[in-house]
Amino acid sequence: MEGTESVRVAHVMAGAAAGGAELFFERLTTALEADGMDVLAMIRRDAGRAARLRAAGLSPVELGFGGRLDLLTTPRLRSRLRRFQPRVTVAWMNRAGRMTPAGEWVLAGRLGGFYDLANYRRCDHLIGNTRGIVDWIRAEGWPAARVHYLPNFAAELRGAAPHRPATVPPDASLVLALGRLHRNKAFDVLIRAMRHMPRAHVLIAGEGPERSALEALARSEGVDGRLHMPGWTQDAGGLLAACDVLVCPSRHEPLGNVVIEGFSAGRPVVAASSQGPTEILSGTQDGLLVPLEDDRALGLAVQSVLEDPALAARLAAAGRRRYEVEFAAAPVLARWRAFLETVEKA
Repeated sequence: MEGTESVRVAHVMAGAAAGGAELFFERLTTALEADGMDVLAMIRRDAGRAARLRAAGLSPVELGFGGRLDLLTTPRLRSRLRRFQPRVTVAWMNRAGRMTPAGEWVLAGRLGGFYDLANYRRCDHLIGNTRGIVDWIRAEGWPAARVHYLPNFAAELRGAAPHRPATVPPDASLVLALGRLHRNKAFDVLIRAMRHMPRAHVLIAGEGPERSALEALARSEGVDGRLHMPGWTQDAGGLLAACDVLVCPSRHEPLGNVVIEGFSAGRPVVAASSQGPTEILSGTQDGLLVPLEDDRALGLAVQSVLEDPALAARLAAAGRRRYEVEFAAAPVLARWRAFLETVEKA
């Protein structure tokens, strides 16, 4: 695309093998490369991520990104960056923010949560993927002109082939939740909410430290026969296409990528009013919000969507329109292009 051919940008990711920020890092770097920018992806050693990036046409650099005693990663980053000479280097999250050196390039820290800003003291600019994060960074003392809202985009999921697991009866309503099995995701609230949607089956696609506790809770609630926990999925689009409602019950969720994915897939969304879903859904007709930690309200809201096809259709259509305007690749990439082409050192 005109105006982007000579822009060189480095993205530094030291995150985990799986997670919302890590998946968006892969989507964004490959999309920017496909859009005509010259992109250097520098990642923590991860064979799967490196293979996916290479398949998309990138040549990722894998480094250690160890703990406080790692004395090698920062000088190696500096050497690679000096050779590449990016216009902008984007450091994703705390460890990359702490270890990425300043230089001739503009250094921008990208935050997907309310992180310790001490990790970003070398940065010229900070990026938040929600307006709430941006407002918080400015309230912490960063100049408004050096803090930028650049939202995530979700992959285009409409039209994916439905993937309904064989363990779910063909005539049962299917309620889907996606995410790491961690207390912040409040899947315990969702399991307790199943008492208020007595015929629905719930599928939680993810893995994590709360698996045993969630399975025990399902048994004690008497809903284990309607709960499916298959682990991580590589086919979120297929599950979304097969579900009747997408639920985001999180007690702590700075953004809520799954809400945007639900919009993309054209599915009705019910979410608890944590930070990100509240920002996305409050005051709209794009989904239903319920109070935090309220299993009854969550269950009744989901049941209302399951019982009312017209309501489900309205929510799905409104969410899809919102996706196309705000969270599809084209509008988000336009914002990123403008930032990367015009931002200057502080």
